[in-house]
Amino acid sequence: MDNSEKTTQESGLGTRPWQALREVVNRGSAEQLQQFLDDLPAGEMARAVSRLDDGDQIKLMVRLRPEMAAELVDGVSEAQAVELLELLPVRDVAAILQELESDEQADILSELDESDLEAILAAMDPGKAANARRLAEYLPETAGGLMITELLCYRDDLTVQDVLDDLRQGAEQYSDYDVQYAYVVQGSSVKHDSPTSAGDFGRLVGVLRLRDLVLSSAEKRIADVAIQETLAVHTQSTLDELAAFFDRHHFFGVLVVDAENHLVGVVRRYDVEEALADRADDDHLKLLGIIAGEELRTMPLSSRAGRRLAWLVPNIMLNVIAISVIAYYEATLAQVVALAILLPLISDMGGNAGVQALAVSIREMNLGLLRPHELIWVTLKESSVGLLNGLVLGVLVAAGSWIWQQNLYLGLVVGVAMLLNTLIATTVGGLMPLVLKRMNIDPALASGPILTTITDMTGFFFVLSLATLVLPQLVGSGP
Repeated sequence: MDNSEKTTQESGLGTRPWQALREVVNRGSAEQLQQFLDDLPAGEMARAVSRLDDGDQIKLMVRLRPEMAAELVDGVSEAQAVELLELLPVRDVAAILQELESDEQADILSELDESDLEAILAAMDPGKAANARRLAEYLPETAGGLMITELLCYRDDLTVQDVLDDLRQGAEQYSDYDVQYAYVVQGSSVKHDSPTSAGDFGRLVGVLRLRDLVLSSAEKRIADVAIQETLAVHTQSTLDELAAFFDRHHFFGVLVVDAENHLVGVVRRYDVEEALADRADDDHLKLLGIIAGEELRTMPLSSRAGRRLAWLVPNIMLNVIAISVIAYYEATLAQVVALAILLPLISDMGGNAGVQALAVSIREMNLGLLRPHELIWVTLKESSVGLLNGLVLGVLVAAGSWIWQQNLYLGLVVGVAMLLNTLIATTVGGLMPLVLKRMNIDPALASGPILTTITDMTGFFFVLSLATLVLPQLVGSGP
């Protein structure tokens, strides 16, 4: 029994929370169901919900109030959230989405089936639907794709008293906002939280700190209280640019403006950090061969198998290229059987060394520390590491092979092969993401298979070609 199940048992929920959840869904009241979800230990809700069958998941989502269902959707992964919502009638999906923050609405809508999208938007509040449609048009890893539009925005001709009155009257609505500041704009826009088109908030004038608002004279215009020298990013600013911005400035969020300096939203530091983590996870999955996005075992079998085969089938051809080197040196391999045992060691170690360099390059590119044109700089840095590590590994492998077979030439062959393969693997691994990026190919998607093929080919070639050169000594000096 793992720790999470022990915790669940101690809470009176049973050792298998999905079984207890199924019981509450089918026999308990709506209040008991909500209380059960509230009592689940952190991290258990997603697992419990995922183990329910489709029928029980539908019952669960329908029985929860829209705001509670939205909390559940917000607490699971995006892939699981989409799975849940696709089971529900359009009107229920629309009601749940309206309770989510604007950026979450756009993310989920972009993942739903196109055939359902228009029906869902039609069932939503017109203002929120228009805002969600607009946000969904931005690329996910841009300021426009990451921003929220739930913010307090006021005309520059209003007074401090006008704003204070509005805050009191809208206290219940604004309690759901991440309120740190209010924003002052020019134009005819009144205060609202769901712009229906770019520029609805108006041209940005400044930022109004709530502390300054409370301490200022009631008759004073908010334009005179606002901080007018403000920093902002453009809607098309990339995730890397946003990360660099928050590295330089310790803000909770940054304003987003369009080409005409109209305020369109706010990007929070938290959302940028979450997007960076999601991208790192996505890159990691691609390197491991999960290329079609997040995969869950609750997805249909055909979908999961197809996603994996899309990566596995092309790898057959790459592996055929690698093993063709062995076929070419078949005669050498037949005479020195020990080489067959050592070949995987040389190729695997080269692959490991290459993956290390590959991971560093992808990470530095994601952080904005490396540009695709810096090939020479990366070559010098990685070749020096590859040479040093290859020398150390080569000596170790050479000594082990010599001791094992009592054959100095065998030790020299595998030692030199290890040195050369490590050098090439490290250098190629460091360069691969840069080259693929310049070719507009996703480095995380293609680097792994190509690198593996190269390190296998070079590893096999170095061992077998060097062995062929000294074949008489290898055959005649064995134990």
